[in-house]
Amino acid sequence: MEHSHLHFFVRLTKLLVVLVCLYFIVKLKSVWLPFLHLFIKISTPFFIAAFITYLLHPVVEYVHQRGMPRAFAILLIYAIFFGGIGFAVYKGTPLFIAQLEDLNKSLPMFVRTYEQWTNVIHEQTATWPYDVHQRIEAMIAEAESFISEAVTGTIIGLKQLINRVIVLFIIPFIAFYMLKDVELMKKAAWDLTPKKWRNEGVQFLRDVDRALGGYIRGQLFVCLLIGTAAALAFWLIGMKYPLLLGIIVGATNVIPYFGPIIGAIPAAIIAATVSVNMLFLTVGIVFLLQFIEGNILSPLIVGKSLHLHPLIIMFSLFVGGEIGGVLGLIVAVPIVAIVKETFMHIRALKTTVH
Repeated sequence: MEHSHLHFFVRLTKLLVVLVCLYFIVKLKSVWLPFLHLFIKISTPFFIAAFITYLLHPVVEYVHQRGMPRAFAILLIYAIFFGGIGFAVYKGTPLFIAQLEDLNKSLPMFVRTYEQWTNVIHEQTATWPYDVHQRIEAMIAEAESFISEAVTGTIIGLKQLINRVIVLFIIPFIAFYMLKDVELMKKAAWDLTPKKWRNEGVQFLRDVDRALGGYIRGQLFVCLLIGTAAALAFWLIGMKYPLLLGIIVGATNVIPYFGPIIGAIPAAIIAATVSVNMLFLTVGIVFLLQFIEGNILSPLIVGKSLHLHPLIIMFSLFVGGEIGGVLGLIVAVPIVAIVKETFMHIRALKTTVH
């Protein structure tokens, strides 16, 4: 009995020490926050290069195992990947920025169109309480302000990114050396890991890679296909800003379940200012593409590598959206998959010990 009480007080003491440390860390954030921002700024190119290496490494290994020397396999995949991205950026960025600036200039026209609609709604709902009308008008003003700020912020962010030519230029070189020396990096990580954790650590990383790697690579490929198809379809029907809207549809497709709805909203709003037929065509294209993605592309390319229940995915999306906004929605599911694998390995270790 005394031993259990002692064990409880030891745990309570540890918890209190952790809470006190967290308190002082938060209080001293003015000291360490600038260093954290500097670290993030310096390490961002390396993180991007590491992510690219993670995406391309399996493809390089596949080509290498088919008989091509490793160095040539790296150069081939590397040239195709960065050559394709470079060509797309070179051709697409000016057009993308031009469409963004045109959209920003056209916002007042869109707002006037929606104001006319709201006036009609206002007249037809004259018997509604005055507070309801005020709330509707406030929502329209907030939406206009949000869209304008988002478009302006995107333009500024893109121009700042283009201005950071050195950062963009150095990422391919970092990724090349990471691909070339990936085995050396694995060996260095192995040597730095304590011996008692090595076998479990390797198995844990393999399980995470098996669950997460296929999902991430497959999802990105599906997003590329859906975004390209959407941009082409919008261009064929004469929709405004086809490249911009195609990128939005493709990018939001990375978010499970809610992504298609988020991607369809901007296209539907713009199409509604053109004509009713354009609205139906645009919404029809988006949902047709999502039907193809959900029933053909994702099962074929992505599969069910995560093995997560839909309710868990939806809950993680709500939590991620509340904490991190759009970025939280994107990273929520991969983080939950990693947490799941972590708990499974901890449970397996406890079972082995006992």
